[in-house]
Amino acid sequence: MRSTEKSLCESEVFEEVYKSNITSLHNYIYYKCGTKEVAEDIAQDCFVKLWKDCSNFALDTIRHLLFKMANNLFLNSISHEKVKLKHQKLTGDNNHVTKVDPEYLLEEKEYLEKMQTAIGNLRDRDREVFLLNRIDKKKYREISALLNISIKTVEKRMSSALKQLRQQVEGF
Repeated sequence: MRSTEKSLCESEVFEEVYKSNITSLHNYIYYKCGTKEVAEDIAQDCFVKLWKDCSNFALDTIRHLLFKMANNLFLNSISHEKVKLKHQKLTGDNNHVTKVDPEYLLEEKEYLEKMQTAIGNLRDRDREVFLLNRIDKKKYREISALLNISIKTVEKRMSSALKQLRQQVEGF
């Protein structure tokens, strides 16, 4: 670096770099992760790292460097979360799961009862196709062969079943 050039280690220069890049850097990470807090943390971490090694960077490459650092920090945080989840699976540590609200449990029970009633109210042939597909996980082709009907008939019956179910369970 030449002595006539401005140095990033000068607080005025660093402040100018910070002010001109923080918003776009924050937005870049926010669009990637969808969480403002994470975006703010990563953006601040980038500037902290930049300040610690300010003598090693040229001013004309700072913007590119900041975005590269932000992307790497974001990817590292994703990798870290994956490791944490994998560890939780292996150890069976499910302390992060909260107790379910009793009101939620009641609503879920009411919904299941309403859904069972709605399935029971379907025409026999529609119910048969619906249950073979959704419960037994059979494909339309398999249902067609099993019931000795065309695939189009299976599609029509499934469509009819779903339409009836939507009408009966609507608004719940």
